Amino acid sequence: MSGLGFTSPNSAPAKLCHASCVALTPSAGLLIVGPSGSGKSTLSLTLMALGATLVCDDQTLLRTDDDAEAVIATAPPTIKGQIEARGIGILSATPFDACRVRAIIDLSKIEDERLPPVRNERVIGVSIPLFYKVDGPQFAPALIQWLKGGRIA
Repeated sequence: MSGLGFTSPNSAPAKLCHASCVALTPSAGLLIVGPSGSGKSTLSLTLMALGATLVCDDQTLLRTDDDAEAVIATAPPTIKGQIEARGIGILSATPFDACRVRAIIDLSKIEDERLPPVRNERVIGVSIPLFYKVDGPQFAPALIQWLKGGRIA
């Protein structure tokens, strides 16, 4: 994910990045990154259909919490509560105001291992679990379950 601007120190203002974010609760969010057209909004909509709530689509403001131990995602005010559905239009959704980012989903890379190694990415100074895109119907449900219960192996 180098080049996405995720290396600013804690004292820096919020960083705007090309990403979407959904969450099960305000303390359990997924930051979805990837190039334009990679499926960020589609994965967000799928996760929302499985019970997640929109935080933001396509543009995400990231900052650390007061202790610099967690990354917090919020939507720019101009796009809050909106998500693009290609071929349908811009849809309205009731969003969370903010969430703690618990994992990053990088849609620019395909996972090729059945049981991948644990990966982490540093985002504005905070280490966050990193997952690559999985081609298969289990991907979105597995992300929801990871948010609920974590990974044991």
